[in-house]
Formats: sequence, C-alpha cells, structure tokens
Amino acid sequence: MTDIVFLLLVFFMLTSNAPNALDLLLPKAKGKSTNTQNVAVSINRNLEFFVDSEKVNPEFLETELKRKLKNVDKPTIILRAEESVPIENAVNVMDIANRNSYKVILAVRPQ
Repeated sequence: MTDIVFLLLVFFMLTSNAPNALDLLLPKAKGKSTNTQNVAVSINRNLEFFVDSEKVNPEFLETELKRKLKNVDKPTIILRAEESVPIENAVNVMDIANRNSYKVILAVRPQ
C-alpha cells in the first residue's frame, strides 16, 4: 500500500508543472534603489538618550535624527525605552517622528 502511495506521489511531482521555476534573466534598471535605514533611539533609566549607541543631548535629538535620516526613503525609528522611563520621554520621540514623517517601531520584550 505504501508503495502505491509513493509511486503516486512521485508521478504527480514529475508531471505537475512549476510555473514559478522559470529561468529568466531580468533586465537591469538604472535608478535609485529604496534605502530603508533604521535608526535606533534608546532611552535608559537615567533618562540618557542614544541614537545608534551615540549619546545625544535630548535638546539636539531632532537635529541628530534629521541628520541621520536625511536622503533616506521610508525613514524608520526603532524606539527602545526602559520600563522605568516616564512615558512623556517616549512620546517626545514619537512627536519628533510625527513632525518629520518618520515611521516609529516600539521595541518590546516578548512575554
């Protein structure tokens, strides 16, 4: 019985067509590729701000983000804030992202 099932399986695998298995040489395109660059903003329990592991004064956070995300398609900020950080600090980063049309991803720890 298993021999028959195996033979049927092999038969259908060999006779089925594979439309996605075409060997194509795609044309080259000139132009700009999409550059999705993520910038991590971290806030520790001492309320120190870091942009990609560089310590940044909170007053200059927006300037630093603009500098890092200049000429980037679909700029994204990954916001990492410790649990003890007051929510208004995270909201300030989200406000900066909203003003500059940046996407924000809130980094969390899985339960």
